Amino acid sequence: MRILLIEDEAALARPLREHLEADHHIVEWFTTLDEAHSAIRALEYDVVLLDLHLPDGDGLTFLSKIRDQHIRTPVIILTARDKISDRIDGLNRGADDYVIKPFDLDEVKARIHTVCRRSADQLTQTTVIRDLSICFSDHSVTRQGQPVRLTAREWSVLEVLLRRKSRIVPKESLEAAVYAYGEEVESNALEAHISRLRTKLGKDLIVTHRGVGYMLQP
Repeated sequence: MRILLIEDEAALARPLREHLEADHHIVEWFTTLDEAHSAIRALEYDVVLLDLHLPDGDGLTFLSKIRDQHIRTPVIILTARDKISDRIDGLNRGADDYVIKPFDLDEVKARIHTVCRRSADQLTQTTVIRDLSICFSDHSVTRQGQPVRLTAREWSVLEVLLRRKSRIVPKESLEAAVYAYGEEVESNALEAHISRLRTKLGKDLIVTHRGVGYMLQP
């Protein structure tokens, strides 16, 4: 799991990052909203842990901004604001959960798994693109009514591209979704998966943006 942590208090962020990395999650930690926004525009994350008081702005403004940009990554707010009105404001702006500081590290980890499971459950429907019917619940694909066999890694690439269809997904994001943490990736392995997907699903479905990444074009 790739986690974006936005927190300027090192005393909170460092042990949280270490705790999550001990479970083999990838945690990218930023202390400003500007850096975090650049990261979430470039990479695919499974969840965002968001502080509300950052040196360059307010976390709720950041949250509204990414939701306006159709970034649907689950967001858990980490804050000392414990008023009900503050929680309602955060949830209304698109947060998925709210954790009050000081927090227990295991509680944060449990909440991460809960919101990610909830997000995955929302992908149980069937999506129709061109002549393809794609079912998230059983990882099945049909083309013109005929079943298409995908490997596990081909499915992983397709799923990430579907989550961000019509947006460029960096090569690094796709590799992070397809390969396990610390696993060695051959130089042209991702390109091979993309090539096979084009053969199976349509040669112009996935567009290459050289030097940047790939985009699924509905």
